Amino acid sequence: MARRTKDEAQETRNTILDTAERVFSERGVSRTSLADIAEAAGVTRGAIYWHFRDKADLFCEMVARVTLPMETAPCQVNHGAAADPLGSIRTMMVAILSRISEDPQARRVFHIVFHKCEYVDEMKPVWKRLSDMQVGCLKNIEQGLWAAVARGQVPKTLNTRHAALGLHALLDGLMSKWVTDPDYRPLEREAERVVDFFLGGLAGQLPARQPAPPRPRVARRRATR
Repeated sequence: MARRTKDEAQETRNTILDTAERVFSERGVSRTSLADIAEAAGVTRGAIYWHFRDKADLFCEMVARVTLPMETAPCQVNHGAAADPLGSIRTMMVAILSRISEDPQARRVFHIVFHKCEYVDEMKPVWKRLSDMQVGCLKNIEQGLWAAVARGQVPKTLNTRHAALGLHALLDGLMSKWVTDPDYRPLEREAERVVDFFLGGLAGQLPARQPAPPRPRVARRRATR
């Protein structure tokens, strides 16, 4: 009986999280109340408060379902201690972009994070969590670039702080574009090539430029007298 009760509680929790994901996506976070989620999920508000302290806690747990796997290997590898620090950074970036392109739930949740979550007082814990995660990722990338400089993978003149900011912005920008525009397909096909292009630029090894397509010939008009 105890096992069944525990399973039922977990099922209710998952139902609430699934419903919150859908309702937040439809209405936006600030316009959605816990009463709205309870009604859509077919549970009482008391059931929600049994599992979550408030809306911010519910939101954080919803996001954690897709970000926690991204906070594990290979995304949590210490790039600075890796034998191939530049390769380690590449593996992390490709893993994150691949997760976004392959996982519909991850795209839905990050669409809410990027475009449906307003910065208001009740959501400060959410933004604090996301900010801490971004700061940690940025620091890890920069440490990897320091190691890449020491190993001669990139020039000694490289500004590792600026390079780390650029790589992090690349990740954020591609993720934001992908979750906003369902027809934006290049990420699915070209994530690795985009990452290689930018890392190759840091190492001074940009791929050869493709020749420009020939210009269409325009027929000249004969002069008339």
